[in-house]
Order: sequence, then C-alpha cells, then structure tokens
Amino acid sequence: MNIGFHGDKIKDEGVQCTMENKGGQFLIEDAIKWFRSKSIFVVAYGTGCGAIEMPPTFTSRYDAERMGITGVATPRQADVIILSGYLAFKTLRRVIRTYEQMQKPRYIMTLGSCPINGGMYWDSYNTIKKLDDFIPIDVSVNGCMPRPEAVIEGFMLLQERIKNGEEAGWEKYDKDIKQYKKNQNRALGGHIEPSYETDWYNMNSGGVA
Repeated sequence: MNIGFHGDKIKDEGVQCTMENKGGQFLIEDAIKWFRSKSIFVVAYGTGCGAIEMPPTFTSRYDAERMGITGVATPRQADVIILSGYLAFKTLRRVIRTYEQMQKPRYIMTLGSCPINGGMYWDSYNTIKKLDDFIPIDVSVNGCMPRPEAVIEGFMLLQERIKNGEEAGWEKYDKDIKQYKKNQNRALGGHIEPSYETDWYNMNSGGVA
C-alpha cells in the first residue's frame, strides 16, 4: 500500500483517511474508521437461499478479500453477519444469539426482500415479515438472489458508512434494547435458546440439548 506523508496529513491514494496534527496530538479516529472499513470479517452462516452466492463472492472469481472482506468461522471473530434470505422463527432464535455473541462494532447485511417483508413467503405463519423489528439491519442488498457484484456493492456501501462514522445498527440495538427484547419475547415466547445462563450441553444443569 502506497502511503505518502503530506505536511500534517497522511493520504493513501487520494482516500481521505487523514490524521490532523492539532497541538502536537494526532487525532486518529478517522484513521481507525478507515482501517476498520478495510478489515471486515464475515461469519460463515448461511440462513437462506442467497447463501449460494457466497462461494463465488469470496473465492477467486470475485475475490472479496482484495477489498479487505473475508470469512471467519465463529461470531466471536466476526464483524458482519449476512442474512441471506427468508428467516423462520426457529432460525431467528439462532440469529439473535449469534448476533449477540459478535463483538462490537457489528453489522448485519440482508439479501433480497424476504428479511424486509417476507418475500414470496409473506403469507407463511412461520416466516419473519420484518426482521428490523427484532435485530437492526445495516445494509439491504436487493435481488432474488443478488449476484456477487451486488453483494460486493453492498459491502462497499457498508465500508463507506463505517469510514464516515455513521450510526450503526448495533448502536441502535443498544439504545433501544428494551423495545427489541420486547419484540423478540413476543415472537419467541421469551426464551432464546440456548440460554446464556445454563450450560446448553449439560442436561443436568437445566440446559438445552
């Protein structure tokens, strides 16, 4: 990466990731946001039919890693979860738990219309109609299913928002947590399995098998 120093600013190929020198102190917030936007880890979790677009997006054909976007195995390491299609209430339980295990800052990208209005399953009793009532969506990519080019464009929009320091969904989730939990409890009966309070693998401790 070609980084040049110009006076009291650092520029990378015209990108405004600058650190201004004021009173001898570098203000590094803008640089941190820029670095964070170029280092996006996506949890390997396919929730719907759009997950079939992930292999070409992240492998040699489109090579999302050249833009600083790569996959990881666990939510503890991830910045982004992609909800790639319709969600049943059973799946919503696992998505909420996965999202809450992710470290902040964390982001949600959805594919297609299903997470917004249920899509072709809009009249199903078991399909989420408006995911944003339960967890916050940061970027929605249109298309059914969206091509890898559209997925990459969604990532580019997310990168721009991170770089600009725009309010993210996780901040909204923290601020409105009571309302989100109220919606989750109304839909899921007040129990997100497996529970944080028990050892889910130990039936003797009251956990969930």
